[in-house]
Amino acid sequence: MRHLIEKYLNKLQSQGLANKENVVFLAQDAEIVSNKPIKDDVLKLSRVFENMNINTILFSEPLEPYKGIINEITRYDYLCKEENKIIPMDCETRTFFHDIPVIDELSPGEITRALSHRKSAIIRNKGIVTYGTVTPEQAFVSFSSTCFSTFIKYFFDSLIYFEKHYSEGLVLDETYIKNFNEIIHSLQPLPESFRPLTSKSPECEDDVIKMLSEAGRAVVECRLVDSYFGNISYIYKDKIYISQTGSSMDELECSIDAVPLDGSSSVGITASSELSAHKRIYEETGDNAILHGHPKFSVIMSLYCEKRDCEYYHSRDVCHKSCRQKRYIRDIPIVSGEIGTGPTGLMNTVPKKMKEGKGVIVYGHGVFTSGRDDFQRPFNMLINIENICREEYFIKVNNIIL
Repeated sequence: MRHLIEKYLNKLQSQGLANKENVVFLAQDAEIVSNKPIKDDVLKLSRVFENMNINTILFSEPLEPYKGIINEITRYDYLCKEENKIIPMDCETRTFFHDIPVIDELSPGEITRALSHRKSAIIRNKGIVTYGTVTPEQAFVSFSSTCFSTFIKYFFDSLIYFEKHYSEGLVLDETYIKNFNEIIHSLQPLPESFRPLTSKSPECEDDVIKMLSEAGRAVVECRLVDSYFGNISYIYKDKIYISQTGSSMDELECSIDAVPLDGSSSVGITASSELSAHKRIYEETGDNAILHGHPKFSVIMSLYCEKRDCEYYHSRDVCHKSCRQKRYIRDIPIVSGEIGTGPTGLMNTVPKKMKEGKGVIVYGHGVFTSGRDDFQRPFNMLINIENICREEYFIKVNNIIL
């Protein structure tokens, strides 16, 4: 258990989520295993084991920009003040969290009440607390996803806040502007040059798995996906090699399913939930390599809509599956779509737009890109689309507040 705790402490650090020296990681084994002495706040956290059927607790103050973002949301958000919860609008929150409770104290009782019905909670001015029922990985995933969801919410809310005040001639809050500027100065830049990936066509199944693993690690290292969200696939001979559902993109060596294209096997039962969308993209484009990531500003800008007279504008919870507006960020299409194969499933909305060759952004969800023979083009496109969305975001903000 100690080696697993150390593994995820290092992941928290390498992915810019938390300083491992400030993290408390507790695991229930034959006895409680901890990376910190079990006293004071650590002792309080350990008592949550008495109230919940869990085996891991993770607590930490996040690194910037997440620390500042969470502090700002708990300061200004109406629902947070009135109902002690945060409700982001992105796909990860809808499918994974629903909402994020906010509590006032690091106490066993408050933490238990919050985590008894949600995967993570925010403790005001202290940090994020999460848990795992089976492995420390579950706690890490929830911590990462909380950082992602609050990031999306803060920058989307900020854009709407600036627009509203500008259009109504209202004075912007000086503290809000000051804190916003501090947060954006702590953002990590995206790579300006693209890292080279394997360009040699695979000669065997092992080569395919190496290609998938290499590209998956690159996506994580460039912070184009958080926790285990995102997926990747490649067609080789008569099979689609695709990451398993819930697999970490930087640990794919043993998490790839080889699914026969003719449907002659049930091996795909553990494959990514977006297997059907991948198959349809291949049919429409003729490509054989797909990357799907969740780059943050691409998600933020997909939520931003200027069609204020749309019938769905004031019911934004249905936009992600019902919107049929033709929307673009520059020349990159934005589509609606849900995970699955229903009428509003991604397999019915993404593939046709992929034929335009620019990649596709899914409302509140992420980006699909594809290419032939290797992952260089889809990886470069993923970075390029995120850079474009980031640029477009700050063009809009700067036009208002400068």
